[in-house]
Amino acid sequence: MLRVLCVVALSGGVAFGQGQPKEKPKGIAPTHANVKYGEHPRQVLDFYKAKSDTPTPLVFCIHGGGWMGGDKSGYRTSADRYLKAGISVAAINYRLIPQALEAKIDPPVKAPLTDAARALQFVRSQAKEWNIDPTRIGATGSSAGACSSLWLLYHDDMADPKSMDPIARESTRLMCAAVNGAQTTLDPKVVREWMPNARYGGHSMTIPGKYSTPELFQAFLDKRDDLLPLIREYSPASHVTPDDPPAFLDYGSQKKPPVKGEEQADPTHSALYGMILMETQTDNKPEMILSYPGKPHEKYKNAIEYLIGTLKK
Repeated sequence: MLRVLCVVALSGGVAFGQGQPKEKPKGIAPTHANVKYGEHPRQVLDFYKAKSDTPTPLVFCIHGGGWMGGDKSGYRTSADRYLKAGISVAAINYRLIPQALEAKIDPPVKAPLTDAARALQFVRSQAKEWNIDPTRIGATGSSAGACSSLWLLYHDDMADPKSMDPIARESTRLMCAAVNGAQTTLDPKVVREWMPNARYGGHSMTIPGKYSTPELFQAFLDKRDDLLPLIREYSPASHVTPDDPPAFLDYGSQKKPPVKGEEQADPTHSALYGMILMETQTDNKPEMILSYPGKPHEKYKNAIEYLIGTLKK
């Protein structure tokens, strides 16, 4: 089975729902900008090509922003670190929840997640033209981008070998993921058991209310049983199997080690999400590295170091 190496996503730094940067992006310019991988205006990506005579690894970047905002331009500042290491970069935009609601996509989180899968397939389809090694693709992201990255990492391959569309025939599998502040499950019952002040996730399932509030979360919890099949389909932790690739989960923004059952200063990005994932399987689970204050990794200080170290092996 074809595998890819890693996934990473970072926030784009724009207001929710807008999806475009307010000022000129900082950092290096992409080799190819706003390459279309679909028909929607948000279905575009930037590609940064590393100089090499042989096919290079690639980091696949999914921006954060709660699936409500953000932009791929936030990766212009970090792309240079990968390029200097001989690793190419693809940073994607995708349809946000407001666009999914407008298109009556149910649940709305399906739009950003399936867009990420399609963008990955498109990038792999360009492997020869862009000098990419399709067996060494890594992904990365923060917050919602991290959740999307882990969903790709653990989900069964979504390639359709019988499709008339050559892009749809490409694999969606990854070899590893390195993410920041990831939500590992959308199940409100599980999250509330770990964090009394949990408030994230209802907007992903079309629960009426303002984004990420206690009231919205309670409405989500009240409807949880009816929504459980969809919650499981779009939660990374639901898809973990022993043969999955390794993941590096960094919660370095936390101010102190997390404690199960205690209120969290930042419940949306708490390391308790990482602990929930670690407990998904106790036997024969894939490699999962969890890093947070008080428990740093002995070798890798952050997701970028993990990706470079893994992709360049």
